[in-house]
Amino acid sequence: MNNLRDRILAELENIDKIFETLPSHADLPFLSQLELAGVAALLHNFYNGIENILKQILIAKNKILPEGVSWHKQLIELSIQEEIITEIAGKALSQYLAFRHFFSHAYALDLYSEKMEPLVENAAELFSLFKNDISKFL
Repeated sequence: MNNLRDRILAELENIDKIFETLPSHADLPFLSQLELAGVAALLHNFYNGIENILKQILIAKNKILPEGVSWHKQLIELSIQEEIITEIAGKALSQYLAFRHFFSHAYALDLYSEKMEPLVENAAELFSLFKNDISKFL
């Protein structure tokens, strides 16, 4: 998998698999804490897959990837600046970045369905917007 297109398509395929497993946002209040932890892991993977694509595109454009404690946020900002994604997508991604940070540092017992519902509900729409934004790199 040497070319950018193949790397992006592989990530997109993995993200598509997440949507095959992700329950409806309406089902979240009825899930056990263990099941909510699984949903949280899927949301985390969804965001990481998008980040992986952004990093690959920036590398292909010979851009230096951000470093330091706020590199995730800077990655979104740089991707907007480089016209890889729109500001609309960047703003939506920021919500998933915040969740990624929370999920990485919290206990599974601190997960609440009502906080995850909007993320699950809006993930497919964001993914569609994101795919449209990056289509020029395929």
